[in-house]
Order: sequence, then structure tokens, then C-alpha cells
Amino acid sequence: MPTVVRSHAKINLGLYIGAPRPDGFHSLVTVYQTLELHDIVTVTARRAPATAITLTSNDRRVPTDNRNTAWKMVALALEALGVTAEVDVHIEKRLPVQGGLGAGSANAVAALVGLEEELGGEGRDFPGRIRQPWGATRLEIAAQVGSDVPLFLVGGTVLGVDRGQQVSAMRDLETIWCVVATPEVGVSTPQAFRDWDALCAAENLTPEVSTAKLEKLSRAYASAFAGTTSETHGGRIPEGRQGAGSSGVLFNDENLAGPQESALVRTGITSWIVNDFERVVFPQHPSLAEIKRILAALDTPEAALHASLSGSGSALFGLYRTRGDAEAAHERLQQAGVSSHVTRTLPRREYWSEMLLKVAG
Repeated sequence: MPTVVRSHAKINLGLYIGAPRPDGFHSLVTVYQTLELHDIVTVTARRAPATAITLTSNDRRVPTDNRNTAWKMVALALEALGVTAEVDVHIEKRLPVQGGLGAGSANAVAALVGLEEELGGEGRDFPGRIRQPWGATRLEIAAQVGSDVPLFLVGGTVLGVDRGQQVSAMRDLETIWCVVATPEVGVSTPQAFRDWDALCAAENLTPEVSTAKLEKLSRAYASAFAGTTSETHGGRIPEGRQGAGSSGVLFNDENLAGPQESALVRTGITSWIVNDFERVVFPQHPSLAEIKRILAALDTPEAALHASLSGSGSALFGLYRTRGDAEAAHERLQQAGVSSHVTRTLPRREYWSEMLLKVAG
């Protein structure tokens, strides 16, 4: 029977990029945060003498061959497990394609979760149940598929270092309202990195200097998020969909942060978190800088706690104390002709408990 999985988006709470490395990659430090916004991934799998993967989507822009991250994840997982199967994956796109929200990477993890459910299921003998050593293997496979794929095997608030693929579960932020702006502007991530490299050369930012900076920022993130309020799983990556139920954070429909001031304010982190890509993306796309200004709404009662580009864009986000503040931002964007979504951040426990939507049939 088909397994239906929510494939949640992410934003970057700050993104610091180092100078280009000899291997062509860039070291970085970021904090990922998962959101309620999601695609829907449906997986059907059955054991077979030979592996055959079929992928479809409601969005014509989504590749339906081995270029797709979900396809790659399924193929690599089956190979690692020594299992052959006929697998059908359908991706119902609700998130922007290449928008900086990690949609394709999340699709890959959702496909993996669906595959494990289809071929294993609770209580059955399947080597792909989410336990060690498979838990470590799936992280290695995820890193092969893409730098921000592993974060979706953790969920909630996640520290990413190296290329972003080395992930650690952080102490979760409390649930908070978020508005995601999805302009039609297209941002090329490879071009953004080329522009960043040119900026590094102009500012004489060497790998040695940037490494020291990134290590310092990594420690600063760890210190700041140690003071937040939601439950942590002891710094461990959760196994399976453990921790069903609410996150235990007090909130109501209007103010998700509860009666206390948001941790984003208490820790002072909003005074220094930035996205380095803004330095090269905004000059090329001034409209995105204007959208950030609309989201931030500085010096107004509805001001965002924090507003930023996500990844290399083109999506941007704002975080807000109340639903009313978020809806006001949504209205401002609508008046400016910019599409947006009102959502909320998703802590780790809820991320896993809500991922498996249903088993159809």
C-alpha cells in the first residue's frame, strides 16, 4: 500500500561562508530550522528480482530521472541495503523549486522514510529500520546526495558545518510564527558562489582566516542555542519517528512563543546572525533586498524578530511573535505583489511525529 510522507521545508538561521577550498567546496556554518510548510511524497515499493525506480510529479520542472534527489536517495539506499525492489515515487510540489528552502533535499529524505516503511514496517525484519548501524549509513548516503540533505534526518533546530552536511541536533527553539516569501526571481546558487569567491578575493579572505572565523561562529551558535527552551534528544540524532506528540512548548493560536519573550530575543542572537549570501545576491537582485525590508518592518509594532534570505534564495523569511504580526507581513507582501506563506517553525519531536501522513489504501 502506498506510504504518504510530509516533506518539510527548512530555513537558514544565519549562513556564514568561508573562502573557496582547494577541493572547490566552501566551508560554512549555519543553523537550519524546519518548518510546517511541506511537499507530499508518496512511495510504493515491492521487492523484485531487479531494481526499477519510477518518479512522477505534478510540477513539470521537477526532474523525473536519476538527476532527482529522491531518485538518488532510493537507489543508494537499496544498494547499501543489498535489496532490489520496484519503487514508485510521486512528488506533489507545494514548495518552490530551487527556492532556498531545501525542498529537493527534503523530498529525498521523505522518499527514504517512505521506502523504509514500505519494505519494512513496524515489527518486521528489515535491515533498513532506522537503527544503528543503518542510522549512520543513511547519514552518509544523504551527504552523497546533497550537502543539506542530512539535516532532514535530524529535524528541528540543527547546526550544520563543513559543507553543511555535518549536522548536530541543537536544543530546539520554541515554536514561532514564520512568513516565507517566494518571489518569482530566480537565483543561481553556482553563480552566487562565484560572486562570493570574487568578493573573497577582493577582501583577501583566505581559507585560513575564514576557518578561524567559522570555528568561532560555530561555538557562538552552540552557546546561544544552549539557552533555548524546547526539549533536546541529548544532542543525538533521533532514531525513527520517536517522540510522538507535542514538543511540550506552551503556546496558543495567537502567540506561539508563549508568555515569555522569544528565545531569539533572550539569547541576543538576532543582533549578530546574518546570511553571507545577501552580500552578493542582493546587489544582483535588488528586489529581494526590498522584500527583506517589507518582512522586517523595522520600527513598527509588527516588526519581525528576524528577517533574512534563506540559503542562496530566492526565498526569504521573517519570524514573528504573534500570528497577527505574521499575517500583517503576509498582507504587506500581498500588496507588493509577492507570494508568501504563513507557517510556523517545527521542533524536532513534531517534525518526526507528523512526517508520516498516512498509509493509503
